[in-house]
Amino acid sequence: MAGQQFQYDDSGNTFFYFLTSFVGLIVIPATYYLWPRDQNAEQLRLKSLRRVHGRCLWYRLRLMKSQQSIVPTLKKAALLFGWAVFLLLAYKVSKLDREYQEYNPYEVLNLDPGASLSEIKKQYRVLSLKYHPDKGGDEATFMRIAKAYAALTNEQSRENWILYGNPDGPGATSFGIALPAWIVDQKNSMLVLLVYGLAFMVVLPVVVGTWWYRSIRYSGDQILINTTQLFMHFMYKTPNMNMKRLAMVLTAAFEFDPRSNKEATIRPTDNIEVPQLIRELGNINVKKKEPPFCYPYSLKARVLVLAHLARMDVSEELEEDQRFVTRKSPALLQEMINVGCQLTMMANSRGGFHAPRLVTIENCMKLTQMIVQGLQESKSPLLQLPHFEEEHLRYCISKKYKVRSLQDLVSLKDSDRRSMLRFLGEEKYDEVMAVLGSFPHITMDTKLQVLDDEDSNNITAGSIVTVTVTLTRKRMADVFEKEQESTPCPADEAATTEDVTGDSKAKTKVWQNKSKGAKKTAKSKKKKLTKKKATPAPVKNKQANGNVAGNEVVAAATAKEEDDDASDKGSDSEEGEANKDSPSERDEDSDKQSDTEVDEMGGDDEEEWEALQQSIQRRERALLETKSKVTHPVYSLYFPEEKQEWWWLYIADRRDQTLVSMPYHVCTLKDTEEVELKFPAPSKTGNYQYSVILRSDSYLGLDQIKPLKLEVHEAKAMLDNHPQWDIPDTEEEDEEQEDSDGIEESEEDDEDND
Repeated sequence: MAGQQFQYDDSGNTFFYFLTSFVGLIVIPATYYLWPRDQNAEQLRLKSLRRVHGRCLWYRLRLMKSQQSIVPTLKKAALLFGWAVFLLLAYKVSKLDREYQEYNPYEVLNLDPGASLSEIKKQYRVLSLKYHPDKGGDEATFMRIAKAYAALTNEQSRENWILYGNPDGPGATSFGIALPAWIVDQKNSMLVLLVYGLAFMVVLPVVVGTWWYRSIRYSGDQILINTTQLFMHFMYKTPNMNMKRLAMVLTAAFEFDPRSNKEATIRPTDNIEVPQLIRELGNINVKKKEPPFCYPYSLKARVLVLAHLARMDVSEELEEDQRFVTRKSPALLQEMINVGCQLTMMANSRGGFHAPRLVTIENCMKLTQMIVQGLQESKSPLLQLPHFEEEHLRYCISKKYKVRSLQDLVSLKDSDRRSMLRFLGEEKYDEVMAVLGSFPHITMDTKLQVLDDEDSNNITAGSIVTVTVTLTRKRMADVFEKEQESTPCPADEAATTEDVTGDSKAKTKVWQNKSKGAKKTAKSKKKKLTKKKATPAPVKNKQANGNVAGNEVVAAATAKEEDDDASDKGSDSEEGEANKDSPSERDEDSDKQSDTEVDEMGGDDEEEWEALQQSIQRRERALLETKSKVTHPVYSLYFPEEKQEWWWLYIADRRDQTLVSMPYHVCTLKDTEEVELKFPAPSKTGNYQYSVILRSDSYLGLDQIKPLKLEVHEAKAMLDNHPQWDIPDTEEEDEEQEDSDGIEESEEDDEDND
């Protein structure tokens, strides 16, 4: 049996193959994922947003970052260096000779494959005279020639060459290790062992341990687990949380603590600048000793958030910390909403559990809007627009215009709006209108049904109700421009209404005459088909008084019309008697009618089935499809990061201040989006009044509330003996029934024959 040999690469050939493959496995994926994206495309995108978002803080920061950042240049340089090393190694490998070549005795003797024995001997003699050692030739070359001659002439050698590829028979299997031989050299053993120990016993455990320690501290939404527990504690402790308390809980998050997050900082100058801001802000519960609200990091974060809402100017150092706090706040408030939903579900399932009130969850949503826009709760939504200040609001809320919301402003006529905003110049006015026109206008359509039920429109106690909400997003400018174009002036509207009423009166008279004529023609046709004619009643004209005579004439005319109607009815009855169908025909008609009813019922069932299948397929596609969360950039003057338009959609009972369905975070609304909200119907029958609520997480004053009426009926009783389960127990009963039917049919046939 052949042995095995392991040998290291002395020449370094196989090591270069290994090194080239290793570098290629690193460089190719790194280029795909780390190569900086097209900077021109980003610049073009920012250029397209400049007209609307040019004054936003995040836009100005993005421009500065793109101009000053050298990270893309360093990435390109590192990747190009990696590709240079890879190409150099590939060129080195291409120049290496192959160590292993298949042994071919014909090539050694310089003969064509399949040469005859005489040609082999002749060529051997020629090469022997040339390369024989006695003739001054090379001994190694002569040995190869002799071995090749033996492989082609000796039967045993030829058989070994055919079977094993070697005239000498099977040899030892050689395994090459793609490492240079100096690695296993005794002189370098300590160095190699030291490197091996550092790589696999120190560096690798430290990297894995660091990654694991960081990952277990964060939730799936990259929020610290300690922060989630903090939110859960305070939301359970204070179910009804006002805005001031909510800001304190938000800023107590461990993301703002330098001991838990290295991005947070506590500066020596905070002891001077933070108290100054506290004096300017006023009452912010500084003396509250409840931990962690009294900790320095929490107090600093609270002051920075309140200064951001008040749009106060801070120093450059505090401005950097303020941007960090405001950038983290929307994600933390979303985590608070998730915690409130979890507590609500726990309270509904267990009972006797304190669930947060609806006002608490809605305050979290409002605070998100306030932080994104940098506005306090009591301020006007018009301050979200550029060039609007507090002193300008008096022009809007005057008795003449009464503009208090964005919808009121955009629905004004252009002349009135320009007159109201006379404090703005032409350029500023155009900018305000461009920004206002880019704001979203959402249309919300709801559909209430019970899926997976025979009667999807009948809501029974305890059933799972599905509310399908279709959201359609349009620009505010497009919607209100169409409304203004379609809305006529009051004078024109009055004229058009008069014309319409006049035309309608004329048309109604014509329509009445036409209908009467049609009735008369139909009656005349019926009279022609009748066999008997109705005799008109005699008319008396023996009255002296003209009025009475006129009344008599009218009465006679009405009597005549009644007689005509009676004659028509009589003719119809006579036609019916003359065209009576036989019993068999009546049965056929009834069968046809029943068949049409069955077909209609079957069609309705098929439509319901198709609708159900489409909804199931739509849900499956929604589960499998991954949509981008990039929708539309938010116009925010004071938020330091680009924010996308997202929405919360939920159903609530505003009377009991409870959630009916958990808030669904709509993050993919570009044009249209369909969302299914599910909740269990109440266990008691009756009428219920709920509300479908849509709230923005970015804009103030764009929330929508739509009423939802729910009529709950009693559940249908289960039938013990349904007709579809009346199946014969055995086949014998079926056969007996068939035999009896056959006997009865034969007896009827005999009677007919008789």
